[in-house]
Amino acid sequence: MPVFNEERYIRKAIKSVLDQSLEDFELIVVDDGSTDNTLSIIKGFDDTRIRLITQSRCGPGAARNRALEVAEGEYVMFLDGDDFFCPDAFETAYRHIKEYDSDISMFQIIKYHEGEFSKNEWFGLNNFTEEFEGRNFQPDECGDFLFDISVSAAQKIFRRSFLQRINARFPEGIYFEDMPFFFYTFLKAEKVSIIRKYLYARRKHEGSITETVDSKFLDTVEAGCILMDIFVENGWYDTYQFDLLAFKINGPRYALMAIEEKCKKELYLLIKKDYQSIKSTRYYDDYLENLGPVKRKFFLDILNSKDYDDFKTLNQTKSEPA
Repeated sequence: MPVFNEERYIRKAIKSVLDQSLEDFELIVVDDGSTDNTLSIIKGFDDTRIRLITQSRCGPGAARNRALEVAEGEYVMFLDGDDFFCPDAFETAYRHIKEYDSDISMFQIIKYHEGEFSKNEWFGLNNFTEEFEGRNFQPDECGDFLFDISVSAAQKIFRRSFLQRINARFPEGIYFEDMPFFFYTFLKAEKVSIIRKYLYARRKHEGSITETVDSKFLDTVEAGCILMDIFVENGWYDTYQFDLLAFKINGPRYALMAIEEKCKKELYLLIKKDYQSIKSTRYYDDYLENLGPVKRKFFLDILNSKDYDDFKTLNQTKSEPA
């Protein structure tokens, strides 16, 4: 559990772990330089299963990596400091992944806001039809909807020896670290399974990373570059080229539309720098040939514009649907 200034929610998060029906676990809490009362609240719990690690502000990726380095359990689950597990989450996930001998098992997440629970299509494993239930499957069976799977690390239970064997690490120093981690671990897995049950509650609030489109979304560019490198280095690029390039373009594209006005020019410059570097590689033609009209126009408008204001003028011209 990586935490940073979660004094409003950390007590419920930790209690949701300590109250699990399965009691044999270690809870590794990595406090990432909190400046509020988070640390004192954590220290207020008297339970030998809690292992507290403190570090200066390094980000959630570094916090999760630190936890993975010291973890001793057979399996690993992740929890954000503002969320909480359902009461039987550990027992359900553990029994399932043991029974199916999976490297990764994915379960459903339910959204929580001001005392109300609500289902969400993105976190409901809706892309997995009935044919995926009750068995292990391989990642290549999901090729048609790979980029429509929730990347959240908190939605999965991992075999720790599997993560060690593939040297799975979260990117450090950026937000959206879940995304590269998911694709790397998922495509490296030999056995995957799904648990059609809600085991995790994701809290919606103003401070949530994905609820406010602010400067954190500048990292969508670097996260996409890391993802591209992962696919190229592991020989997956040719197989997933069409959807990968669309996915890489869409993250920053949507961010640029929604991000706070004060961040738009900075994000534009990051995107432009990325696209200019692409232009000198063998992948440039792949972008031009594979992108749909809207994404291709966005790609070229960024490249052809002198500055952000010029880009806005160019990009106002309507194009066909993506």
